[in-house]
Amino acid sequence: MDELAERVDHQDRVLGVVVSRWQAIREGWLHRVAVTVCRDEHGRILVHRRSEQLSRFPGLYEVVIGGAVDVGESYERAAGRELAEELGLRVLPRLLFTFLNRSGLSPHWLGVHETVVPDTVAADPDEVAWHGWLTEPEVRSALLEWRFTPDSHEAFSRYLAFRTAQS
Repeated sequence: MDELAERVDHQDRVLGVVVSRWQAIREGWLHRVAVTVCRDEHGRILVHRRSEQLSRFPGLYEVVIGGAVDVGESYERAAGRELAEELGLRVLPRLLFTFLNRSGLSPHWLGVHETVVPDTVAADPDEVAWHGWLTEPEVRSALLEWRFTPDSHEAFSRYLAFRTAQS
């Protein structure tokens, strides 16, 4: 069954209209997606390759863990739910920023979070085919050499800019 999502406007305000995520993608309707950059205690970043059986971007790499925000759910709750589903982690990541992302399958609001997680995770093989820990320079190189999702490029670029601005 397809996930349900709430349509939002260009200011990320909920419109009160519930649609299937595939319909939102197909029609180009704005909806919300929550993603998290996971770091370990050494500052390395979790990178993973999506399972080949996934309908969206099978086999591509990602720098973030995430998915659609469910109806009535906050960005933070959605990010935490996705971390539990995909990595078996029970954490509530910190929302850093949101932006209107036009680089994926369709335009959507993307809530970018960050959390520190143990370097041993229980990745769901239905979602994650491989995962590893990379330093920021290694992630930058991988983004140029490996096939990543469009969201990964945009989210990671903005994430690094946000971290630089906070320093």
